[in-house]
Amino acid sequence: MIVTGLPGVPMTDEHAFNAFSVAQHQLDVTIELLGLEPAARDLLREPLHEHRFTITVRMDDGGIEVLRGIRVLHNDARGPAWGGVRFHPLETVDTVRALAMWMTWKTAVVDLPLGGSMGGVVCDPHGLSSSEQERLCRGFVRRTARLLGPDRDVPAPDLMTTPRHMTWMMDEFEHLEAGHRPSAITGKPAHAGGSRGRMEAPGFGLVYILREALKRRSRSPESTTASVQGYGTVGRHAVALYRQIGGTIRAVAAWDQKTGCARSYIRRDGIDPEHLDQAADRFGGIDPNRAEALGYEVADGDAWLAQDVDILIPAALENQITADNVDLVPPSVSIVLEGANGPTTPDAEGILTDRGVMVIPDLLANAGGVVCSYLEQVQSGMNYYWSLSEVLSKVDLTLTSAWADVADLAQRRDIPLRQSALAIAVDRVAAACRDRGWL
Repeated sequence: MIVTGLPGVPMTDEHAFNAFSVAQHQLDVTIELLGLEPAARDLLREPLHEHRFTITVRMDDGGIEVLRGIRVLHNDARGPAWGGVRFHPLETVDTVRALAMWMTWKTAVVDLPLGGSMGGVVCDPHGLSSSEQERLCRGFVRRTARLLGPDRDVPAPDLMTTPRHMTWMMDEFEHLEAGHRPSAITGKPAHAGGSRGRMEAPGFGLVYILREALKRRSRSPESTTASVQGYGTVGRHAVALYRQIGGTIRAVAAWDQKTGCARSYIRRDGIDPEHLDQAADRFGGIDPNRAEALGYEVADGDAWLAQDVDILIPAALENQITADNVDLVPPSVSIVLEGANGPTTPDAEGILTDRGVMVIPDLLANAGGVVCSYLEQVQSGMNYYWSLSEVLSKVDLTLTSAWADVADLAQRRDIPLRQSALAIAVDRVAAACRDRGWL
């Protein structure tokens, strides 16, 4: 059976992975663990609202491309919603719904006064010129402007969107509002009202959490090796900081635009990101021919999973470590650090947990970007900006505190880290809903 995600985009059959079903199941289990009222489950299982729309983009050749988009706001009881905008050819409505829900939990677990949202457009920006991408960004804002704003819903970059895209969106929003509104869009370049550290924070945040997790296991970063999937903003900066604190990256998997599939790039004596950058594009894709010429072994897309390393960092897409490929993970792996949203399926996580692998969940591990976006919003609102070291220090402190809360609860209740993080987040959101009289 084929079901529809965004209009005109096939999803999967009824037995396949569905991110929103996974997110709802996680919530159901957490509600039961916390003993919350049935109304809390009913309220939090669905978005408060979602808006589907079409965008017409005039192409450089004079033709018109009609693209499908969506913006979902899951919950804003704790504050204005915050969530990314994705440009991806396989985007679906259920993926966007799941990401909006996960964003609600992510902002709550790190105790930010924000809710959760997410947006997407079904397109491949690789095939669009700069001017076509600009028209797409402006069209997205025109279709969603009545929903957006610093006190309503704040977009940010996500999969295959960049600070430049956010600047176009901000400019269009300000044009519609007839005034400066820099806090309405986050993820902007520093010279356009963005925060210093915005590019580094998502990947650096992963490494801050990893540092604390390694302390719990009495290990030093210098004694560890890792393999990373994804070489965009998150993966690239995680590789850089992990290497800086002494770790060794043996493999990176990234998208190959020419073949339309992923490849793994292996260097067992360690990958230097500045060296690998010579084969990478601005979206985090890597040219296999250039990489091979630089001395990397080029293997299939799943090879990153099979490397004899201590740490796996899936930092690309959801549904990447599954029951079908989890057997590729070698016994040497002791930590899976989720840099993407929903990269490990529940079945695969159960298998890994039974092996004694620590799975550090996305809603905590990759929250660095959310924290920095919140700091950007605060700075934009008061027209004052902190230094890079100040921003990264605030991100580090926020994530370290959240990690301690999650790890301590997991230890006390003898539950997995994901369940602990969800329990803290859902309890906070439900309390805010209850205080508002929604429950």
